[in-house]
Amino acid sequence: MPVVRIHRLHPEVALPQYATAGSAAFDLAASDDLTIAAGEVTLVPTGLVIEVPSGMFLGVFARSSTPLKRGLMVANGVGVVDSDYCGPADEIKVPVINVTRAAVRIAKGDRIAQGIVLPAPRVEWEEVGELQTASRGGFGSTGGNVVGRPEDRKSGSPLVR
Repeated sequence: MPVVRIHRLHPEVALPQYATAGSAAFDLAASDDLTIAAGEVTLVPTGLVIEVPSGMFLGVFARSSTPLKRGLMVANGVGVVDSDYCGPADEIKVPVINVTRAAVRIAKGDRIAQGIVLPAPRVEWEEVGELQTASRGGFGSTGGNVVGRPEDRKSGSPLVR
């Protein structure tokens, strides 16, 4: 199991924890009380600086219940924290959007996102003139609702007019 170095910016901030033995991700919690206005995007501080091991990254994902229960979503879908983002002021902050029509209050200690430390292999690019001789289809082709070229689209898709 990799060891990840972590620094609390405030001694009362809890360290991330896995909720169960089978949890793939650990919870990230707010380190301050704040209110997010309807439709607003706010950076929610965690009070943590995390030194992700070299060759890995910290993925910040939405908790499955947060959009349903609170109307809050991780604004950029998935956050990527690089291994070299670990200086003294490099606090993990979660961009959260309030998708409701009312202000949402976040209390210190509220779990707002979850994190997973994952491998980040480096690749070398090889530019070629052509890849495969046949295309698989357009965007969404494996589900049968192609959003690519008109000739690739199946009727019945809500995206086809």
